[in-house]
Amino acid sequence: MAKEKTHYVCSECGGISPKWQGKCPSCNAWNTLIESVPESTAPTKNRFASLSKTAEVAVLGEIDAVDFARTPTGHEELDRVLGGGMVEGGVVLIGGDPGIGKSTLLLQALDSLQRSGQSTLYVTGEESGAQVALRARRLGLDGSQVKVLAEIGLEKILSTLESMRPDIAVIDSIQTVYSEQLTSAPGSVAQVRECAAHLTRAAKASGVSIVLVGHVTKEGALAGPRVLEHMVDTVLYFEGDTHSSFRLVRAIKNRFGAVNEIGVFAMTEKGLKGVSNPSAIFLSQHAEPVPGSCVMVTLEGTRPMLVEIQALVDSGGPSPRRLSVGLDKDRLAMLLAVLHRHAGVACMDQDVFVNAVGGVRISEPAADLAVLLAITSSLRGKPLPKGFFAFGEIGLAGEVRPAPRGQERLKEAAKLGFSVAVVPKANAPKNLKSKDFEGLTIHPVERVEQAMEVVRGL
Repeated sequence: MAKEKTHYVCSECGGISPKWQGKCPSCNAWNTLIESVPESTAPTKNRFASLSKTAEVAVLGEIDAVDFARTPTGHEELDRVLGGGMVEGGVVLIGGDPGIGKSTLLLQALDSLQRSGQSTLYVTGEESGAQVALRARRLGLDGSQVKVLAEIGLEKILSTLESMRPDIAVIDSIQTVYSEQLTSAPGSVAQVRECAAHLTRAAKASGVSIVLVGHVTKEGALAGPRVLEHMVDTVLYFEGDTHSSFRLVRAIKNRFGAVNEIGVFAMTEKGLKGVSNPSAIFLSQHAEPVPGSCVMVTLEGTRPMLVEIQALVDSGGPSPRRLSVGLDKDRLAMLLAVLHRHAGVACMDQDVFVNAVGGVRISEPAADLAVLLAITSSLRGKPLPKGFFAFGEIGLAGEVRPAPRGQERLKEAAKLGFSVAVVPKANAPKNLKSKDFEGLTIHPVERVEQAMEVVRGL
């Protein structure tokens, strides 16, 4: 089969060049020419003709909105991130650092799906079939009936998908797949984009659910063109330290469910196991309260979780350090300025270190109040009471702003046995005698100085 001619398109201006050059001849931008296949003007047979049929124009209000049928993977935490399970014809992209557990989790999920009656296919481009079988035995998946294909040619993979018609297929990884229509090496921008586009079309046309495994760069972003994330329906990121036994799977994009959902897994000798109570991971086990520790309730998608914020304030030199792990460094500097201006607590000559326990990353501003209380506790050397937690956003004027879904945060903390809360006044429940808040003493505050006074009186 003759190879199609290729040309190079500038990602900045769209200029076309017949050969690769370091500088675009149209806009003079450097290293922006990307290999691509020119569109053919001759009529050709469309392999996925069903996708190109002209649909009739319909009124939005008259379209029957039917929820997508979901296929559970057998792993509750993974189903939570996916929005309930795999969707027919859906394409999922999952990325993460090498060795963090992507292939392990997907192999476990395929085995569970196969045992539940689903037809599965595992396409491996990085390992041989013997290596995949060895991993399956280590995971305790003896006698697994998951079909394995060791192949990196796109055309052969598409042919296998068309002939087998599996319910769920995993491509591990998209960076190893190459198309004979392009002359560039596997993993190049053009190869990744074209192969992902063909696999996505195949999934939509045949109804096969496809999971693509993606490599990440040294900065932690998915390798390849950004359009790769736009093509797929769901983007999942594996997070966590390889030296820790816990892993987080976070949904960055999901057309079939909520974004920013997380699934918590523990790495064991038998693979990844879901953690039913993730709050236990992010709370340190202190026999007695210690200075510089404050618990907050954060929201990860639809799940409220309790996370411990730890702060250490120590005497610094002429240039005090401000360091935060799991929290925004610039926001820490802003909070210290608010603490000095509105609460009269100065840390100008002190080193301030703030950490979110368990390796979790907190991006929402509802952690502001807990950070300030942890810093104040460490500075004064006085621990907060046992069973204490707080949440709320801090404004530059010193006001304590409400956090979204405050009632759910309070219910989760009360369910886990916490007894004292400092929260924004707007988040205080109207009915404190409700059984949901039984045993919980709530102190609503409107300003930072009020929060400090409440804590001093506890």
